[in-house]
Amino acid sequence: MTKTVNHWIGGKAVEGTSGQYGPVTDPATGAVTTQVALASVAEVDAAVAAAKAAYATWGTSSLAQRTAVLFRYRALLDAHRDDIAALITAEHGKVHSDALGEVARGLEIVELACGITTQLKGELSTQVSNRVDVSSIRQSLGVVAGITPFNFPAMVPMWMFPLAIACGNTFVLKPSEKDPSAANLLAELASEAGLPDGVLNVLHGDKIAVDGLLNHPDVAAVSFVGSTPIARYIHATASANGKRVQALGGAKNHMLVLPDADLDAAADAAVSAAYGSAGERCMAISAVVAVGAIGDELVAKIRERAEKIKIGPGNDPTSEMGPLITAAHRDKVASYVTGAAAQGAEVVLDGTGHTVEGFEDGHWIGLSLLDKVSTDSDAYKDEIFGPVLCVLRVDTYEDGVALMNASPFGNGTAIFTRDGGAARRFQLEIQAGMVGVNVPIPVPVGYHSFGGWKDSLFGDHHIYGNDGVHFYTRGKVTTTRWPDPADAPAGVDLGFPRNH
Repeated sequence: MTKTVNHWIGGKAVEGTSGQYGPVTDPATGAVTTQVALASVAEVDAAVAAAKAAYATWGTSSLAQRTAVLFRYRALLDAHRDDIAALITAEHGKVHSDALGEVARGLEIVELACGITTQLKGELSTQVSNRVDVSSIRQSLGVVAGITPFNFPAMVPMWMFPLAIACGNTFVLKPSEKDPSAANLLAELASEAGLPDGVLNVLHGDKIAVDGLLNHPDVAAVSFVGSTPIARYIHATASANGKRVQALGGAKNHMLVLPDADLDAAADAAVSAAYGSAGERCMAISAVVAVGAIGDELVAKIRERAEKIKIGPGNDPTSEMGPLITAAHRDKVASYVTGAAAQGAEVVLDGTGHTVEGFEDGHWIGLSLLDKVSTDSDAYKDEIFGPVLCVLRVDTYEDGVALMNASPFGNGTAIFTRDGGAARRFQLEIQAGMVGVNVPIPVPVGYHSFGGWKDSLFGDHHIYGNDGVHFYTRGKVTTTRWPDPADAPAGVDLGFPRNH
């Protein structure tokens, strides 16, 4: 019998009432294993109402109360790492070790939220004028929403709601309907940790649920991670409704390899960054820019390593890369490889015909490596979101930076070199929000914020870190003047008795 994933509203599982369900498949087998309830507008209203009711008390709760819950929550998440990772593997397909890594990165933000007391300290200036003091504080917003993607079904939600609730907000999470189960377990563990009912709600659904949150008058802010077209839509729609928005979009992350680089290290980095998590991550390196005469040697080293990657089911400990999320997405990724050849690229590795014995119906694709790719080709211009690596050739450092800065995306980037001066110049000249120097996937640690430039971010705030705290709070400044006791009317003495 197919399992059903229902909503989590007001501290308990709530059966869907819309009559609409979406299929959830095991990417390794292609079989539908689960159905997920898809919310109606009425169910969106119910989730927001539960969050609004909970905000009446959570919004005024003490920092000590909030952090006590978060510390217990962190301990429960730690104890259930394998359970969360198993759900990710079953519905997303990534290998178990990769899923565990995702949980670990999400835990970083829970740990940051545990220390929210220092993040929410205000400021005070005394005697700015005669007997006048000015203080600044940050206060919560109310009900906030998060709309998260399929590729990190635990980590990205944990990039949002722990900080939001630590700041005193209540939260409605709309995870991807492709792999919804991890979100429910995160909410159940939060309830077990003592989070009051309604503070964290999980609403499953499709565009109806998304639009319901974007248009709901009681939702004060929306966080989103996904593709650039949807990020643009989220930002435009929610902003038009007066909401605060952080919408992180797509990417085409470049890695510049200079002639002096350690090519073995660069090849190792390119393979792990391009093909890890089957390329289904916005921080994947999808374009390597080789400078000078190193291109042939670098491509050979990448090919040598890529051919050794073992592809198989995510729950097989020997697998290094799993399947893609859906058959439709697999077919779309494959089309870029076949199209690249027609557009002049040299197909060094073609993974489009890959299958895994015993799992022939899974959403499999092998590793593809495209060399001498033109900036006009679709494989270069589009975010493929799969295990496809493009190599481009340029003559000089300046040519490489110009090529990279011409991209409409500006999420993450990297440079591989032994030259500190070149690296310093690169980090100042490149137009991207996150830069790696001999680090291929420069995802910041939890206490620094994550976010891109250009078409990779819509809104003013990056996610988590200081930006996350500022996004989930708003500032208030109070200017105060108190009368001095010496100014009291004659006959009234507010000071200490005078003994002289």
